[in-house]
Amino acid sequence: MTEIVYQLRNLAKEYAGRRVLDIDFLDIYRGEVLAIVGPSGSGKSTLLQLLNFLESPCQGTITFNGEVYHSARLPSLEVRRRVTTVFQRPLLLNRTVWQNVFYGLALRNSPEREQRARQALNQVGMLDAAHQGALSLSGGEGQRVSLARAIALQPQVLLLDEPTANLDPYNIRKIEDIIKDLNRDQQVTMVVVTHNIFQARRLAQRVAFLMEGKLIEVASNPAFFESPQDARTAAFVAGDMVY
Repeated sequence: MTEIVYQLRNLAKEYAGRRVLDIDFLDIYRGEVLAIVGPSGSGKSTLLQLLNFLESPCQGTITFNGEVYHSARLPSLEVRRRVTTVFQRPLLLNRTVWQNVFYGLALRNSPEREQRARQALNQVGMLDAAHQGALSLSGGEGQRVSLARAIALQPQVLLLDEPTANLDPYNIRKIEDIIKDLNRDQQVTMVVVTHNIFQARRLAQRVAFLMEGKLIEVASNPAFFESPQDARTAAFVAGDMVY
């Protein structure tokens, strides 16, 4: 039986009295890549913030590794460190590539941190640029360094928020290959928010469709794309939905 990492039950989030996310039920399984797709403003990034415990829900529970968390019971720093997010825009320090990847490891006093930083940079094809200034990199290179920084921390769960938005085809392919290799070789659980349904099909074992904060459909790949059960999902996949 597949182990469940996250269980979301009756989960809701509001900002200024406006409900932006309202999910009755969602399980995320260990070692899978789950893609979250949907129109802009549908609550995809808010969901990632809740999964990373950067925000707390106003209602409902998140069970993570069997422990139940909610607005009155938040996880410890040790638990939160098992989850890492890579954002759409690389948030790099004005330091070298090496220092950007090494910094988080040093903060955590991680064992074998030099080796882990070197391995992570090698995984993303940026080891030769280790002594280059991070802010001089192209967008694609910067995103690969951001990914290396996350990989070096050896998270149990990796959350990716539009990781290839506005990148050229070469860097899109590089980052997608890194995601596939990391999931296959290290069984890292991944949740990928993407506006690109073709990318979702290339990367994910399951796909979830969010619309207006509601989880409309979750299905395995390729069933999600070839035989969606909800008319709204079918319209979105076909590109017929206007929003």
